[in-house]
Amino acid sequence: MEDINPKNDLHTLIPIEEFKALMGVDDRDDKTARFCLVTSTLTIEEYCKRKFLCKQYFETIPIINDYFVLPLREYPVREILLVSNENFGMKNEGIIEPEFYRPMIGNGYNEEMIFELLLSPSLKPYGLNAVKVIYIAGYERKSIPVILSAACLELASWNFNRYKGKRIGMSGNIRGAGVQGEHFEMSMPENVRCLIEPYKRKTI
Repeated sequence: MEDINPKNDLHTLIPIEEFKALMGVDDRDDKTARFCLVTSTLTIEEYCKRKFLCKQYFETIPIINDYFVLPLREYPVREILLVSNENFGMKNEGIIEPEFYRPMIGNGYNEEMIFELLLSPSLKPYGLNAVKVIYIAGYERKSIPVILSAACLELASWNFNRYKGKRIGMSGNIRGAGVQGEHFEMSMPENVRCLIEPYKRKTI
């Protein structure tokens, strides 16, 4: 996968400058802030089982039982760059022109649904077994949903305060059987989990 925003080398759902301004963080804690933003973004993506930032993807999709509606793994799809025939060694190997396919949103809902590539039935006589698709999917940095940015801010802030307080892995004290002691904390606050729940990977 190739990042189409090479000038921004920080993989985050909220700009580092915005995070530092909201948290009142100065340059002395720049490394900690960067670490918290990146790990929080990766944690959110892992929970949602998908990538959010706009990237270029390469997929080889098999065609089974002449079914010419092919799901693309990443979404929302921004642009189809190339569709080609993957029947190597056949005389019809090569690029499939745009008039023979079109992207569509699964089940006709909003962009948070998985995208599909609809191939023209006129391609069936060529005996396609698979097609290679190169496409751009995800949110551009300027159009990341506010809820995702808010979730990243909250999770990064939560982690930042833990690291600054040297409480990594522990959330505080708890009393049990008359004994006070430390206990391990959750990996993600519940309010963050609620924010990102609508963005978990959808299946058709």
